[in-house]
Amino acid sequence: MTRLLAQSELESFPNLEWPEVAPRLDVGVRAAMEQVMETLDGATLTRAQCLLLAGSEGDDLLGLLVAANHLRRELSGNLVTYVVNRNINFTNVCFVGCKFCAFSRGPRESDTYFLTPEQVGQKALQAWEVGATEVCIQGGLPHGLPPFYYRDILRAVKKVTPGMHIHAFSPMEIVYGVELTGMALDDYLRMLKDNGLDTLPGTAAEILDDDVRFVLSRNKLTTEQWKQVIRTAHGCGIRSTSTLMYGHVETTEHWVNQLLLLRQIQQETGGFTEFVPLGFVHRNTLLFHQGIARPGPTLAEHLKVHALARVLLAGAINNIQVSWVKLNCDLSRLCLQAGANDYGGTLMEENISREAGATAGQYTSPEDFQSLILEAGRIPAERNTTYSKINIKLPLEDLVAEQSLEPEFA
Repeated sequence: MTRLLAQSELESFPNLEWPEVAPRLDVGVRAAMEQVMETLDGATLTRAQCLLLAGSEGDDLLGLLVAANHLRRELSGNLVTYVVNRNINFTNVCFVGCKFCAFSRGPRESDTYFLTPEQVGQKALQAWEVGATEVCIQGGLPHGLPPFYYRDILRAVKKVTPGMHIHAFSPMEIVYGVELTGMALDDYLRMLKDNGLDTLPGTAAEILDDDVRFVLSRNKLTTEQWKQVIRTAHGCGIRSTSTLMYGHVETTEHWVNQLLLLRQIQQETGGFTEFVPLGFVHRNTLLFHQGIARPGPTLAEHLKVHALARVLLAGAINNIQVSWVKLNCDLSRLCLQAGANDYGGTLMEENISREAGATAGQYTSPEDFQSLILEAGRIPAERNTTYSKINIKLPLEDLVAEQSLEPEFA
């Protein structure tokens, strides 16, 4: 029986190198990892090999983490990027009833709110004035939403901050907007793009398996609807992120299925900018309190999902993000050593994870990001939403002095 790793072993894996750990691995795990490290392409793996890696424990898990960090260096260099942004949740009223969500409210609860498009615009302007380049706009789904409310939000934001990148509306919100307006999906997305939508969050994915989705939220859009929205958005020139929520009722096979699906979509469209593993925050959710879900991910699961994503998505989606708001600083730093290369956004005014019980805070300043990244031995760099503009945040003399940190970023 494979031994489970102690926490101290998991926390010290960044000190290991591949030649040291490779001889201790299962033959199949070692062969799979060396195959990807040689080709820098996760597509060379069979499904059986992917499942083998997803089930790795003990020394095999250490090998996966070390190999993922090697792949990160080869594919993304030594930069750790971040974007300066603000979250704007325009309402917390929602009829969907996701059991993993503690953010939503019923329409008659005392702490509900609903922002006008102009109020959303003012929040965007406040963010722009302190250096944000992106607003991430999402919210609950209330009954009776004005049919073109999402369009009007875009217009209001672009009116006051024409240079702001608008990253907005999950596939669930897009499906709702289509229902409200009666428009065809591609026409609706093109209308949003024409009015200022720049990119789409690939959220509302959770686990893209309808049996699991029925447990998490029986009113949520289906797997097929999520895929249709994402593929159509990419076809309209609207890029998106991609996500997976782990640590609740899913299995490692679900991880593999989702990562391979995302890889397939990326090969078809090239529209994903990054992959974001989202650890389930359990404390204030019905899913946990009804005894349906486990109490969030273990340390091993956090590290394994980030490393597995780096390996399986290698050559297709080469930006792997840590969702720092769902983790703490130490765990975020470990995940950066397990294959991740992006710290996400500064997230002024983050609410959704906080309501579920996350304790990492609502905002991390660019200066704090820079310090955390330097402490991890990496190079901090501010990016835009699509990674097409990278600004290294380190004095030139430090770059010269730290030759081992020179980026290989492409």
